[in-house]
Amino acid sequence: MPQKTKLGLIYGSAREGRFCDTMVNWAAAEIVNDGRFAASHIDPRDLDRSRAEIGHSLDEADAFLIVTPEYNHGYTGALKSLIDAYNQQLQIKPIAFVSYGGVSGGLRAVEQLRLVFAELHAVGIRDTVSFANPWNRFDSTGALVEPKDAQRAMKTLLARLHWWAVTLRDARATSSYFEVAA
Repeated sequence: MPQKTKLGLIYGSAREGRFCDTMVNWAAAEIVNDGRFAASHIDPRDLDRSRAEIGHSLDEADAFLIVTPEYNHGYTGALKSLIDAYNQQLQIKPIAFVSYGGVSGGLRAVEQLRLVFAELHAVGIRDTVSFANPWNRFDSTGALVEPKDAQRAMKTLLARLHWWAVTLRDARATSSYFEVAA
C-alpha cells in the first residue's frame, strides 16, 4: 500500500462557537473518503499552547487545506497570526481552500489568502470548495443536507491538491528552490 500524502488541515477561525468546526469535520470526512491523505488538524486556538507541535505538523505536511470563513470581506486575524508565525513551513507547498460565509461563500477571504501565499512561494490550487450561507446547509449532526455538488467539487480539489503535493515533494527532495535563483 502506498504511503499517504501528509496533509495539514488548517482551521481558519478561533472564535468561540465557531461554525468552522462543522466545516472542518465535513472536509475531514471527505479527506478520509478520498483515501490518499493522512491529515493532521492545525488549529490557531492552539498557538499559545503547542507552538512546537504546530511547527512540526506544518513542517511535515506535503500540502495544506485551509478551511476559512470570511469575516468583514477578509480572512481572520487568527489565520494571519498562524501564517506569520510559521511562514517558512508553508513555503513551496500547495495550498487549497474550503471557504464559507455569507453571499460570497468566503471567496473574498480566499482571494486575499492567494496573494499572501504567493508572496510566501506557496502554490495556491485554483479549485476551491465554497459554501454561501452554510448555516442552513448542514443538519443538526453536521451532515451536509445536499452533498452531491460539494462532494464533486471536493473530489476535484483533492485530486489536484494531491498531484501538486507529490510533485512539489519530489521537487523539494531533488533540488533547493531557493538556490535555483541564487
